[in-house]
Amino acid sequence: MIPYLHLGPLSLPTFGLMVATGLLVASYVLQADFLRRDIRADAFLIIGIAGLAGIVGARLYHALESPAEFLADPRPFIFTRYGFAWFGGFLGGFAALLALARRERIPALTFLDACSPAACVGYAIGRIGCFLSGDGDYGIPTSLPWGMSFPNGVVPTTERVHPTPLYEFLAWMLIAVVLWRAGTRFLREKKPAGWIFCAYLILTGVARFLVEIIRLNPRSFLGLSNAQTASVASLLLGVSLLVSLKPKSVVGRRAD
Repeated sequence: MIPYLHLGPLSLPTFGLMVATGLLVASYVLQADFLRRDIRADAFLIIGIAGLAGIVGARLYHALESPAEFLADPRPFIFTRYGFAWFGGFLGGFAALLALARRERIPALTFLDACSPAACVGYAIGRIGCFLSGDGDYGIPTSLPWGMSFPNGVVPTTERVHPTPLYEFLAWMLIAVVLWRAGTRFLREKKPAGWIFCAYLILTGVARFLVEIIRLNPRSFLGLSNAQTASVASLLLGVSLLVSLKPKSVVGRRAD
């Protein structure tokens, strides 16, 4: 594994580099989606703001997963390169996207539809950062041929384990392709706005729930990990929103 790239006196964390790369690539994907929807907005600014909000949300959620330890000594939770919770990042980014949609006067569901493929791509590339740094996001021990050990990782292990960040990379890139193609068809057929976002919530919720089965995260609520509980919430939200969508909702252009 390569937790850091050493360039002379500089040591650059590969996790941070991949997160930055993910945000950049997601910006290009979102800009392309804006173009096909005739939305005039700056995708790079939007992804930058939403990305920062997601990082803050991920860090806060991670800290609040152990409230007693956080309140006793918050510094190790705040001033560290590690400890980012997926669901906290989703909540932070989602809140920022809603605020930006309002600011740009873009219908919220149309805006979230456009952001969904880009969010998948950005997340997928960020998971490569987890893989390169060996930050403990790997899975349980396995004897499968593609099992890997992370002896030089940030959270090292010499056991052969499931490389779950790679599973997530593949799953989220596949979901991104599915959402992009569905978006093309729905735009052509003028389907109601919001369907792509609902599919994003459902598909990513299912994918994360399944990956968590072979992850090392501790179980809490009803024998589920925190990420699995969040995945169930994502799935239920996506299904509920899908049911509530009204036929009169149209895949709109930018509001005047």
